[in-house]
Amino acid sequence: MNYKLFFRTYSSHYKPNFLLALPVIISHAGQMIVGLTDTIMVGQLGANELAAVSLANNIFLIGLVFGLGIAAGITPLAGKDFAGGNRLCATQWFKNGMIMLPAIGIVQAVLMAFIIFLMPFMGQPPEVVKFAIPYFLALVASYIPFMFFVVFQRYAEGLGNTRIAMTITISINVLNIILNYLLIYGKFGFPALGVLGAGVATFIARLLMPIIFAIIFFKSSFFRPDIINWRKCSLSINSIKNLFKIGFPVAGQNIVEVTTFTVGSIMAGWLGAAALAANQVVLSLSCFTYMVAGGFATAATIKVSHFRGQNKMKQAKDTVFATLHQVFLFMGMSVIFFVLFRFKIPALFVPGDEEVLRIAVMLMLIAGLYQLFDGMQVVLLGALRGYEDVKIPMFIEIGVYFLFALPLCYVLAFVFKMGAAGIWTGYLAGLFLVSVLLLIRFNRINH
Repeated sequence: MNYKLFFRTYSSHYKPNFLLALPVIISHAGQMIVGLTDTIMVGQLGANELAAVSLANNIFLIGLVFGLGIAAGITPLAGKDFAGGNRLCATQWFKNGMIMLPAIGIVQAVLMAFIIFLMPFMGQPPEVVKFAIPYFLALVASYIPFMFFVVFQRYAEGLGNTRIAMTITISINVLNIILNYLLIYGKFGFPALGVLGAGVATFIARLLMPIIFAIIFFKSSFFRPDIINWRKCSLSINSIKNLFKIGFPVAGQNIVEVTTFTVGSIMAGWLGAAALAANQVVLSLSCFTYMVAGGFATAATIKVSHFRGQNKMKQAKDTVFATLHQVFLFMGMSVIFFVLFRFKIPALFVPGDEEVLRIAVMLMLIAGLYQLFDGMQVVLLGALRGYEDVKIPMFIEIGVYFLFALPLCYVLAFVFKMGAAGIWTGYLAGLFLVSVLLLIRFNRINH
């Protein structure tokens, strides 16, 4: 290998990729910390309250990832026009997204609200359902303003700015924690709302997010061209169709991934409480590494769309491989971390439970290898979104996860008696196959 040529080809991409990815990673980390804090705070109220929050969040997550997927088309489409010097067309995507996404959000919110009538039939204790319903409705109410924020966020990312959303997200996350403390426990004269207090805190936080972004939008010189262009843009059915043509397959990808890991967790529950607990511990650790890869995937989407707008197709391809180098480096370190600390880390979650620890240690080894392919597939998905190539990747994920990985999880876990290790081996095999097929797809559209 000619190392000088290798370095010359990719070195110029490393720093820009990192600077784009870092704010996204920090935002994801902040959201995970808030989620953990919510769990701890509500957990102080009792097991039923904690179970209620878990039930409501798991149901709400399906609608949330669908909406986030629908919004995904704004970034590559606006990014391509922005980098190509056509800011007016970029604003057109933004304006139509601002109309389409909240409208879809309202429909989704209404449909999600009806789920409360199904909750009593989900096999959950009545006490859990009683706490879950008002909390879930607060989450549903927060969904509509959050969709406005997501449109701002995706458009800013298309323009290459990931810092604004990060700053707002981190600030609001801090506020959310404070509001949780005040409204869950009734501190400083506020009513003690318990579980509902956590939902109200989330609603207030998500209501403020688009308001703050709108203030920045109208006050910042960065968005001044969009304010001027706004009146020149009109509602376009074709624009909405194109946004939906990219967004719907991405939403499908999100649903497939969430469903796969949800079904895998259900299988772990069939193996007993210890297997389910070990599965949850290792899955939580994997989420921390995934958020880093997800940040680089967003960077790949932005950079590819920009290079396409400038008609620099070689640079677009090079930036994707540079991003893969960075993610492999991080995930490689994660592999070492998972292997070296496979005994110590799970013990922090479940001290003294030898059965859970025994299972978790084995899962940590498998999850270590899993990291590499998980990082690879998420970056390639991000890159392909930058090329506006989303339909084939969606079918790849549906085929691999539903027709191969999940059946393999079941066979290994229950037929070959591998237990929870069989489920995670199925995950590993599925991620490996998805990564290979996505790489083949990426290379094919680059020839």
